Amino acid sequence: MVRDPAVTPTTEPPVPRLLSDRLIAWAHDRDIGEPAAVAALIEEGDILARGDVRDLLLVEGGAFVFCDWPRFEARYRCVLVLDEGEDAFLTLVLATAFPRLVPLWKVEVLGERRLGIVLRALARLAGCATLAVGVRS
Repeated sequence: MVRDPAVTPTTEPPVPRLLSDRLIAWAHDRDIGEPAAVAALIEEGDILARGDVRDLLLVEGGAFVFCDWPRFEARYRCVLVLDEGEDAFLTLVLATAFPRLVPLWKVEVLGERRLGIVLRALARLAGCATLAVGVRS
């Protein structure tokens, strides 16, 4: 078969393959809390790397992926084995995804790294892209 050089095959844009890229693409068109929560999960990395968390939180099929927040919230405390910091982080991330009352004292068990992530998520939730949250050097 000889290809006509004047005819270029139509190509669709590449589908993001990394889970983080697919989650960001999905969350882009969602309410402001979901992109902030997804960004926090991706930045933290350890919790989203757990298979049991992904199985409970994510719905995947082919090129699509999305977070099933209601299912996750209803079951994560009874299905997952979490330490205090993980539980506090997930509680605050869920409150970022969908506003709800949460005890703020949970921040005391987050540790410095997760606290910074939660604070950046709250800044995103407020629509603030210029607030610097982190350690001074």
